[in-house]
Amino acid sequence: MTWSPDDSRAPDGLSLVLARAVVSAVDAVGGYAGGVYLRSRTPGLLLMAVLAGLPVPLLRPWWRMHVNRPFPVAEAYRSNRPVYLGDAEEAMRRFPQLMAGLPFPFGSLYVPVPGGTTPVGVLVVLRYATRGVPVGGADRRRLETLARQLGAEIAAQDRPAEWDGEPMPLRLPSDTARQMRVGHFAWDMESGTVTADERTHAILGHEPTDGPARSMEALTAGLLPEDVYGLWTLASRAARSAEPHVRRMRLWSPDGRPLLVELSGTGDPDGRTGRLTGVLFDQGAGPVVPDAADRIPRGMLTYDRLGRITYVNRPAEQLLGHTRAELTGRPLGEALPWLASPAYEDQRRAALFSDDPVYFLARHTPEDWLSVAMFPGRDGVTVTFSPSGRPGRTPESGATPGGELGSPADRSAVLYRPVALAIALTEAVTARQVSAVVTEELLPAFGGRQLAIYLQNERRLYLAWETGFPKGFLDQFDGVGLDARIPGVETLTTGRPLFFESMEQLAEAYPGIPMDASVGARAFLPLIASGRPVGSCILGFDQARGFSPEERTVLTALAGLIAQALQRARRYDTEAALARGLQDALLPHRLPVVDHVDTVGRYLSGTQDIEIGGDWYDVIETGSGLALVIGDVQGHGVAAAATMGQLRSAVRAFTLIGHEPQEIMSATNRLLIGLDPGQFASCCYVLLDPATGATRAVRAGHPQPVLRHPDGRTEVLDLPGGVVLGVDPKASYPVTDLRLAPGAVLALFTDGLVEKAGTDIDEGIERLRSTLDAVGHLPLAETADRIIGQARQDEDRPDDIALLMAARRDPSR
Repeated sequence: MTWSPDDSRAPDGLSLVLARAVVSAVDAVGGYAGGVYLRSRTPGLLLMAVLAGLPVPLLRPWWRMHVNRPFPVAEAYRSNRPVYLGDAEEAMRRFPQLMAGLPFPFGSLYVPVPGGTTPVGVLVVLRYATRGVPVGGADRRRLETLARQLGAEIAAQDRPAEWDGEPMPLRLPSDTARQMRVGHFAWDMESGTVTADERTHAILGHEPTDGPARSMEALTAGLLPEDVYGLWTLASRAARSAEPHVRRMRLWSPDGRPLLVELSGTGDPDGRTGRLTGVLFDQGAGPVVPDAADRIPRGMLTYDRLGRITYVNRPAEQLLGHTRAELTGRPLGEALPWLASPAYEDQRRAALFSDDPVYFLARHTPEDWLSVAMFPGRDGVTVTFSPSGRPGRTPESGATPGGELGSPADRSAVLYRPVALAIALTEAVTARQVSAVVTEELLPAFGGRQLAIYLQNERRLYLAWETGFPKGFLDQFDGVGLDARIPGVETLTTGRPLFFESMEQLAEAYPGIPMDASVGARAFLPLIASGRPVGSCILGFDQARGFSPEERTVLTALAGLIAQALQRARRYDTEAALARGLQDALLPHRLPVVDHVDTVGRYLSGTQDIEIGGDWYDVIETGSGLALVIGDVQGHGVAAAATMGQLRSAVRAFTLIGHEPQEIMSATNRLLIGLDPGQFASCCYVLLDPATGATRAVRAGHPQPVLRHPDGRTEVLDLPGGVVLGVDPKASYPVTDLRLAPGAVLALFTDGLVEKAGTDIDEGIERLRSTLDAVGHLPLAETADRIIGQARQDEDRPDDIALLMAARRDPSR
């Protein structure tokens, strides 16, 4: 069963383990926020499971992370190696897409959480930028140790290490809360019972019932979920410690007053018998900073790192039109919705991610503007306000979602996220990848829920991608001609984007057009690249909304980028098909059938390049036996393919005229040097006598073959060899004699099968050996398919793969 944070107010075992690890990680490296991503039920998708020290809604665009995306979380998971980013410069250099969405100076650390052959997730810590100083070795070691400990604790849980649902919010312990003793309680972590005095019960909003003892879940039923999770985490850490210590955390009472809880005691390191004593401080509804703040002639408020207002001075009461009691303890978005507008999301993120002040103009009412300054700190943000005149050249309506965005800050907020789309589109190669990028980047940037992409072909539009629409609804528009009067066609034929703020507007403009059940807005964008029509893009929204001039401009510009990416992708698809067709023509279509020996060949193209590679294999019948040949020419493209074809022809010719294996390799080496100085290739040549199994092998810089003996024992051969072909005209290539017994299987392969970024090639060879050992006595073709099938699972293959296998038939089978 996969745990969902909505299942219960009390943390279960997995959530408590995750929360404790995040708090420890943030403490260990001096961070201000942190979290954990875990695998989800969807293959290749990570979900944010815990977020501490930041408002969960503010990080919504990053809740979901596909493992193939160019983000540090995905890179750490995919490579199974930590990613450490000390500052914005390093992050921009390595992960420009991250900084396009979060363009603030901050440091971040990402460590994979081990869980068998692949990580179960990634532990993340955010901290202030170190300004050119790399993340230190001590911090790296501490965080990697905590990640290993987290992996072990997750493995010990009685449920899968998966997450399903929204992130669990978590409040970090605070070192700055002001103490005021009020109530006392004792907490037995083993039994879960709590004995509290009358003051504690009163502070938490209920009277004692059924005696002094009750469960912590009942005692804290009125607290916020993030406070409950944080309190359990704090207690769990205290109970697991063998040393006496005191821990504090700021909470919020059920009626919105700030509280402080202090836990002390000595626990069992195994966390089984810990008993804690607690003191609850009620700070009242009054200010939590000196009264002198009321004398500052500017409005001032503070909110914590989860977005809850902690203090409001008297000038702010007058300026904002709300009393201190009305604002204190409430979430920022609920108390001041104009400041929590999406137009200012990036300013609020900046104040939480960076230690630099943030300044901007914000529209308080349709007539009034305020000059806003945000001063970040480890425990929250201090905000000051003062009246300001209207900025120049601004529209009349307010900075609300779907409304006009007038100030420079408003416009930059609209632009930040689309920049991520522009960067991501440069990395998308196929039409499917382009469509996936648009889904992952464009929809979150503008709050969309539906997307459809139609591509034009022979004056008709064909559905290429859809998400969010009712199943089958768009089929009726598939293949529609360019003479049809529907918005998806007219936006392309006129080159003009069409925006409808509600479905009623759409119905009025196109009477009788089929509608789905949605009541939201629609945007129809023409996809035109270099003056040529490519197709149409449709964005759908769940609710009616307006489109500001800035949004319309950005969406129209992005449509052009999408069109160019799709046009490039179509060229890629066409060129890739031609390239693979040429490559197929150069490889043998059929291997010879001989007595006593079975042979099979497989070829798998790489995923990162449309150009054909230089890998080849061949099987040649000769008067002295059966020649097995495999090779790999450096590089890709027409030159590599041409060289591959020449080498294959040369080896075949030298073999058929009766040259010995070492002579064939030497002659091919000299031929390559004469054909193309600077080009080189690896090769392995095996001459096998099918009747006796006598084998002579020669190798030129090629990976060692793998041999499975009839008894199932598998080994990597150790054939002495010479340098790669094309380097030294005087190179010699020694020959190794061995014998293949009946039932033995020999595997020759190119390095694309065993090389993987971030891992040693020996690990790949050992993985192949283990696979060959595990398949047992399957038919040779099934064995080859099993090996290639494992390689095919890796969607990020930079190189082509060639595999040639030979097996001596066992008469007893």
